[in-house]
Amino acid sequence: MSNFDLIVIGSGPGGYVAAIRASQLGMKVAVIEKESLGGICLNWGCIPTKALLKSAQVFDYLNHAKDYGIEVADVNANFTEVVKRSRNVAEGMSKGVQFLMKKNNIEVMYGYGKVLPGKRVEVTQNEGGIKILKANNVLLATGGRAKQLFSLPLDGKKIIDYRKAMVLPALPKTMVIVGAGAIGVEFAYFYQTMGTQVTLIEFFDTILPVEDKEVGKALEKIYTKKGMTILTSSKVLNSKIENDKVHLLVNTQKGEQVIEADVVLSATGVVANIENIGLELCGIQSENDKVKVNAFYQTNVEGVYAIGDIVKGQALAHVASAEGIIAVEHMAGHHPQPLDYDNIPGCTYCSPEVASVGITEQKAKEKGLDILVGKFPFTASGKAKAAGKSDGFVKLIIDKKYGEVLGAHFIGENVTEMIAEIIVARKLETTGMQILKSVHPHPTMSEAIMEAAAAAYGEVIHL
Repeated sequence: MSNFDLIVIGSGPGGYVAAIRASQLGMKVAVIEKESLGGICLNWGCIPTKALLKSAQVFDYLNHAKDYGIEVADVNANFTEVVKRSRNVAEGMSKGVQFLMKKNNIEVMYGYGKVLPGKRVEVTQNEGGIKILKANNVLLATGGRAKQLFSLPLDGKKIIDYRKAMVLPALPKTMVIVGAGAIGVEFAYFYQTMGTQVTLIEFFDTILPVEDKEVGKALEKIYTKKGMTILTSSKVLNSKIENDKVHLLVNTQKGEQVIEADVVLSATGVVANIENIGLELCGIQSENDKVKVNAFYQTNVEGVYAIGDIVKGQALAHVASAEGIIAVEHMAGHHPQPLDYDNIPGCTYCSPEVASVGITEQKAKEKGLDILVGKFPFTASGKAKAAGKSDGFVKLIIDKKYGEVLGAHFIGENVTEMIAEIIVARKLETTGMQILKSVHPHPTMSEAIMEAAAAAYGEVIHL
């Protein structure tokens, strides 16, 4: 039986980051991974989807080259090569994590990990055989998987999840995407741009329902202009496959209708992987299909921690990484600050991009807060106009009395790179007026943040 200071089950952005931080703190660490280092995010989520989206963006640029005074003839997208590039990017990043494991002297075992009583871990090895490991601490970082709807059972060919959507053998002529959260709208942009006729179905009244309503409405308008069909306040009642087509019965705002497609992508959210990881064996408490933890990610069982998609909070890679670092530093006897879940950015990498942090205007009003709202459109931005990317805006929600930036909501080109300014500003308790009085460079997209702050205080210059 091998002994470790820490055994991490799962090597996604929570698990591998936690393992590296633990090694930095002098711990002897092992990581158990059933598939590929880096987990879903690196291999089948965050990273390879960005590669697909970049290919779509390049294709889009080339198709509109004339708008920039450039003549380009015979632009064609090789779908197979686009998919291949995405897989190569993922593979390269996974090898990068392998390098980091070696560099930090972390033992990697490939197999299925299950925590046992007494801080032991059973590893059913991929190459065969079972190993029992012992540790001072165990960190559960088993991640999540695509949620399945009863009305939309996956068959892996015609009705698929996000993994299959990344490696389709050929570009479908028609596709229905059920669920218009981040995953749904990203794939909708990719496939529509590549040449598929996309229908996007969303249960709530706007796409990107967790975002500010203005953002969702703006993206809906842009997508409709691209030729996409969008059905909000709609629900899939049932599905059947006939004659190589999927037939969906959908309850829409106009009543029930049948929608036909070559492929249907189910993008309705994520389910935590908490089955068969030893919770019941060890008496580890769960609630609402999530492992119960305290502010430092300790379960009710001493020495067992849990992070990422399997605990309460946003199911995001950067959240899992931050949780992993806090958990490990707590194990090591440090005094980390609990994570501020109200200051976590959410990013969607469609085109235009969407980024946000804090509360929406609707939420602020529901809470009865006295607010200032500042909004600056990219149509008034010189940099955006020069780039030919003037869709979208920056919107700030500011507390009227104290000047606190309660929320920020961006839609536009590269706005996922801009949101960090607001994260830091909120962390440092910077006021809206201080943002306004911080001179931003011109011409940049980021000066729209300053202009939005100016708009909130009635001092906007360029509107």
